[in-house]
Amino acid sequence: MSAVKKQIPAVAGLFQLDGGELRLIGGKCPNCGSVFFPKFNQMHKPDCGKGGADEILLSRTGTLKSYTVHHYAPPPPFVKADPFVPFAIGLVSLPEGIDVVGMLTGVDTGALKTNINVELVAEKITEDEDGNELVTWKFRPV
Repeated sequence: MSAVKKQIPAVAGLFQLDGGELRLIGGKCPNCGSVFFPKFNQMHKPDCGKGGADEILLSRTGTLKSYTVHHYAPPPPFVKADPFVPFAIGLVSLPEGIDVVGMLTGVDTGALKTNINVELVAEKITEDEDGNELVTWKFRPV
């Protein structure tokens, strides 16, 4: 009998998986109210007061404002598909008033357009030595 495999964030502290639902972990300044991602960006405004940020979970949906299509394979240590397939990275505006960059999935890179609604999804990058899925966040059209 095989052990149950888990989905594990590829980079700790950037997002959480709760029952398969992915949420980016942002920060909110208690002094000026600025929202930012990632949470650990303590210097969001140099002239704002010192102190930590409150942790908030960012919205799962947003609007694609800009994108680029990569037609080259990333260098190590990034995991690349074999054979390489061009992929898109987008700038997504969230309701909290910030923009987040992320890879796009479930899209035809030749038919992409801006101002479409997208949602956050978890997608496997690779597996660890125990066979658990290491995942990251991506955006896909709604």
